[in-house]
Amino acid sequence: MYDFAYHKASSAADAASKAKGKSDAKYMAGGQTLIPTLKQRLAKPTDVIDLGGATDLKGISAAGGAVTIGATSTHAAVAGSADVRKAIPALAALAEGIGDPQVRNRGTIGGSVANNDPAADYPAAVLGLGATVHTDQRQIAADAFFVSVFETALKPGEVITKVSFPVPQKAAYMKFPSPASRYAMIGVFVAKTAQGARVAVTGAGNGVIRMKSMEAALDKNWSPAALDGVTVPAGTCNGDIHGTPEYRAHLITVMAKRAVAAAG
Repeated sequence: MYDFAYHKASSAADAASKAKGKSDAKYMAGGQTLIPTLKQRLAKPTDVIDLGGATDLKGISAAGGAVTIGATSTHAAVAGSADVRKAIPALAALAEGIGDPQVRNRGTIGGSVANNDPAADYPAAVLGLGATVHTDQRQIAADAFFVSVFETALKPGEVITKVSFPVPQKAAYMKFPSPASRYAMIGVFVAKTAQGARVAVTGAGNGVIRMKSMEAALDKNWSPAALDGVTVPAGTCNGDIHGTPEYRAHLITVMAKRAVAAAG
């Protein structure tokens, strides 16, 4: 691990202020990605700014047809929230399936969304529900937020403060997890909204994506059978030691059907 200066922020504004003027400052929430990266010497930040003490980044609420989750809310907090379970049970179930108890009690929604790991679960919910990512500077729609592998629309020094999820008519998330890490080899979040169906896939390629062909089929007929004739080209999927592109393409349809069935 390389040397760095450590700072503890009391608020989002304080964090941004501490990051200003630093050549390579990194924010740390739960540390589930940053700390292993530092240990492996894959990153060499000049400064690490701890968001754990920023009280304005905490809290979960439901009002006005949306669920709003503070950036430093842990996966366990989201999974156990009565508001989330009542308004968007699919989101609570997704959080409950992340990693193991240790990860769920340390990892945060803001850290996961900002990191944008191509096999992470939360990006599928953010994109699948058409959520809005709030920062200390602006609001970013889900469709504009995720750019590529480990890349988002966040600018240097910008801090995620909360994520607001519109309450859907129906929704569900199904994933085929890696047995070791619990990351999604393929994860599919489906949502039936007033604006139409949304289908978001994680684990397939270089980041979370929407499956427009599946959305069109579900707009006509919200049922697993509607996806019978929808195939995913293998060329759009990555292959690795865990599965070939063809296998992942097949899993997308399987998980999508299961998600629609679970949503009801």
